[in-house]
Amino acid sequence: MGRTRGAINELDRPVIQFIETAARLTEETRTMETKPDLLWSAPPRLPDARTISQLVNTGKMPIGEFARQSMARMAELEPGLRAWSFMSTASAAEAPITHTFPTGHLPLAGVPFGVKDVIDVAGMPTGCGTPLHGHNEAPYDAVCVALLRNAGAIPVGKTVTAEFAYAFPGPTRNPWNSGHTPGGSSSGSAAAVASGSVPLALGTQTGGSIIRPAAYCGVVGFKPTLKRVNPGGIKVLSPSLDTPGCFARTVEDALLAATVIVPGFLSAAPKVLAPATLYVAAMRCEPLGSLQSDAGRVFESAANTLRQLGATVRDLSHDHDFQALSRLHGVVMKYEMARSLLPEWSVSPGAFSPVLTALIEQGWQISDEEYQKALAQADELKLGLQDKLKDFDCVLTPSAEGPAPVGLSSTGQSTFNRVWTLLGWPALHLPLDLSGNGLPLGVQLVGKHGQDFDLLQLGALLHPLLKHRPSKEHISQVL
Repeated sequence: MGRTRGAINELDRPVIQFIETAARLTEETRTMETKPDLLWSAPPRLPDARTISQLVNTGKMPIGEFARQSMARMAELEPGLRAWSFMSTASAAEAPITHTFPTGHLPLAGVPFGVKDVIDVAGMPTGCGTPLHGHNEAPYDAVCVALLRNAGAIPVGKTVTAEFAYAFPGPTRNPWNSGHTPGGSSSGSAAAVASGSVPLALGTQTGGSIIRPAAYCGVVGFKPTLKRVNPGGIKVLSPSLDTPGCFARTVEDALLAATVIVPGFLSAAPKVLAPATLYVAAMRCEPLGSLQSDAGRVFESAANTLRQLGATVRDLSHDHDFQALSRLHGVVMKYEMARSLLPEWSVSPGAFSPVLTALIEQGWQISDEEYQKALAQADELKLGLQDKLKDFDCVLTPSAEGPAPVGLSSTGQSTFNRVWTLLGWPALHLPLDLSGNGLPLGVQLVGKHGQDFDLLQLGALLHPLLKHRPSKEHISQVL
């Protein structure tokens, strides 16, 4: 395992300074006056991705126009938002786009997007939320980035990630209230979409790193089926769990991105859906933890609305396999992350935050036998749950225990996400309402393994039916 934890060399010193600075910034946010309107006085929010693509494909707008607008909004918001670890220059909007689609039919023509800073973008550094990385520009795009470029989209920057996509937070603020966490680890991507800087952003999920920040920031978050998205060019930390996905303004935009990065979407036959034909499993996952009152209200409201629309909703909340699956997730994640980070740990163990250090040390205490046993137990429980849910169209379940917590020293808990990540099933967050203190709330839909298109199509159908639209007076009071 290399040098011991206590050994420090000269390479560690700038890293220690980085950690101390981050801790100081976190402490400052505990006492600062929060300003819900801090991030809203900026150039106009961009249209959604579908609208941008239509305008560019029909020749009504040049392909680089919305990338330029995106960069202008990013520059205005960034002093308060801190969502970006690297911002591109205006020349990126002028760069020629090489693609294989017929002219005038680029699915994401001219759509600017952000990229979580564990995913390579050619010509941009990949920092992984640590000064151990990010000193050199990536020579090539990650596969998912290359696919989006090929579809006409334009990467405009790298978004802040928690340290090595785990738990030690970056400086990103929640656009709804700067004194609250945006979630993590894909904090910058969620905040960038929520602030209207970009209509799309890429993220990754090991526990709840897409669904939870989407919930806290009030945007759509989509985690595809495990191993459906090519991980080439991504800093993979847990091969059994890590899943690339996206954040979007609308479910339709998430679907548009998924048709590009998830194989098989274009050949999938669309289903004819109606709420009255749906069979939904409502799972509060109560063995994992209690929902706060606002989150419970939104969950029950969604379930009741589905019933009113004619859907059959069956309560399966008391499933005690969830506790076992959550424990197994921890075993798999710690074992794999400890070994994936061995190259950096061997050279500079003093560079790691206390929270990641603890995970690595715990991971090395897990034997190969215990790890293999955990994987086998997870597979067995997965088969049992698949059989139990085989007749359901989807699972309705919480995305988070409540609205975004106060403070920036933590990214929140993945309590209601990690089970679905271990199972590898597709998950979709739908923002639906606001809490009493004006922060976003929503629910999570979980689909069957490999049926990503069905889940997104279902989400597009249900989102406008479940979404509560606050009055203008309420919005003005919140913002």
